[in-house]
Amino acid sequence: MSTPSPVTRALTPVGKFFGLFAEIGRQGLRRPFQWRELVEQTWFVTKVSALPTALFTIPFGATIALLLGELTRQFGAQSQTGAGAVLAIVQQAAPIVTALLISGAGGSAVCADLGARTIREEIAAMEVLGISPIQRLVVPRVLAMGITALVLNGLATCVGVAGGYFFNVIIQGGSPGAYINSFSAIAQVSDIVVSELKAFLFGIVAGVVAAFRGLNPPPGAKGVGDAVNQAVVISFVLVFLINLVLTALYLELVPPKGF
Repeated sequence: MSTPSPVTRALTPVGKFFGLFAEIGRQGLRRPFQWRELVEQTWFVTKVSALPTALFTIPFGATIALLLGELTRQFGAQSQTGAGAVLAIVQQAAPIVTALLISGAGGSAVCADLGARTIREEIAAMEVLGISPIQRLVVPRVLAMGITALVLNGLATCVGVAGGYFFNVIIQGGSPGAYINSFSAIAQVSDIVVSELKAFLFGIVAGVVAAFRGLNPPPGAKGVGDAVNQAVVISFVLVFLINLVLTALYLELVPPKGF
């Protein structure tokens, strides 16, 4: 039997990942749907991610507002700070921060749970009994991470905008009216929509990555721990790559709103 080439070994996990993605979509349409599991997992992911997301967004939004406030002041355009700061928070900072915290807190917990079940052969036992572990365990957890990311993105947006307003208006002495008017003059409803869609997609991707690594942990006593670390790192990389693609598409497809 021939030894697989390095390219084959590298692409095999990618194929399995997309296969799991497709299987999750297929099993998600089967009945009965695990509503109770979905509610429990949504509450759990929200509980471990909500406070860190809010606390992490405050300095993130403040840093953006302070930096833009200083730059616009140097160019004599301080009245446009609100537009730049709020759009940066809404379109980029809030969904990315939400995704990172969901991946780090919720995703690691999901991966550890599924990994422990796999090591204890609970997943194999469910398959022997004719119960689909994808439908019973994975689908509710992936959807829970997507829903939680959608909700927490709204929280992160509000907290980030409030933090940016405080630091720009109170700390830097900016004009409250100019801060709000400049944002309302350039912002669009599509900015909020794409932010929410990003957050939901990031949550789904993080959930699939966590499930994939949890269902396929490396062998040995350290297998679950290594799987959790790999899941978090892979999720972070995918979040930034997907964000780059979505941002480029949004800027190309949605015309900017003029003053």
